[in-house]
Amino acid sequence: MLNDDYTPPPSSQKTVAKPKSKISASRKLSLKILLLTRATEQLEAEKAAREEEKVRYLAEKLPPLQLLGLNRDDLQKVCTEIHEKIDNADEERYDYEHKVFKNSRDIHQLNLKVQDLGGKFKKPALRKVRVSADEMLKALFGSKNKASMDLRANLKSVKKEDIKQEKELTLEVGDWRKNVEAMSGMEGRKKMFDA
Repeated sequence: MLNDDYTPPPSSQKTVAKPKSKISASRKLSLKILLLTRATEQLEAEKAAREEEKVRYLAEKLPPLQLLGLNRDDLQKVCTEIHEKIDNADEERYDYEHKVFKNSRDIHQLNLKVQDLGGKFKKPALRKVRVSADEMLKALFGSKNKASMDLRANLKSVKKEDIKQEKELTLEVGDWRKNVEAMSGMEGRKKMFDA
């Protein structure tokens, strides 16, 4: 089955120079001017047609009032008729506005569906991001979080003085056997009582 829209691959396409247009610049300009004048004439004709339609519609809906020679009761009837026509016009206007709003909302929803169906969205490759515990808490809780999660600060710090004291203690004790021999016998017991 042959496809009418087939185009050969780019490697086999030949570059063809576009032929220069045979219309001169002055001729193009005159054609543009003619098109613009024709378009303005059509716009004016459309405006005039709209105005005529508006006048015809108003004449049909609101015939001219004959108020001369009417008594008070007849004038009240005319006023009530005009109020009824105004109410009907307002109801129609509201109905049309509601229909237009509903249709525009439906059109918007359908446009979104078309975009969802037609679009080919690729999920971006996720990157590993290093986030500290403080930044994570700030992102989750906002500025409410005042507790710091700096785990390194909570670790026990070892000072050099502590290390020196431990070394001195180990040096004083020395060998445990010598200490036991010194404490054995009468001399050792005498030291225990003296202390």
